[in-house]
Amino acid sequence: MIIIRAIVRPEKVDAVMAALMEAGFPAVTKMDVVGRGKQRGVRIGEIHYDELPKELLLTVAKDDDKEFIITTILGAARTGVKGAFGDGKIFVSKVDEVYTVSSGVKEV
Repeated sequence: MIIIRAIVRPEKVDAVMAALMEAGFPAVTKMDVVGRGKQRGVRIGEIHYDELPKELLLTVAKDDDKEFIITTILGAARTGVKGAFGDGKIFVSKVDEVYTVSSGVKEV
């Protein structure tokens, strides 16, 4: 299993959540986060904003679904056809074990 962490623009989060739901992946954890990417924030006039609001979406899935989920997120999160700075990042990691809290059952 894998965990996919997607950092996206706040205005894109509803589209990403809807796309994942439609694609058959409704289980998503969402968190408000702040941060900056390679561009080191944004300068507007004399003010530098280096903590920009983003949304962090987490979903756990089978290894075989990785490419489909990533493609779904990219399609919904990208600004315009080519994308723009600040559209976000997707991180993929292995998940060693998963347990359901209510039952204590280890999932396979």
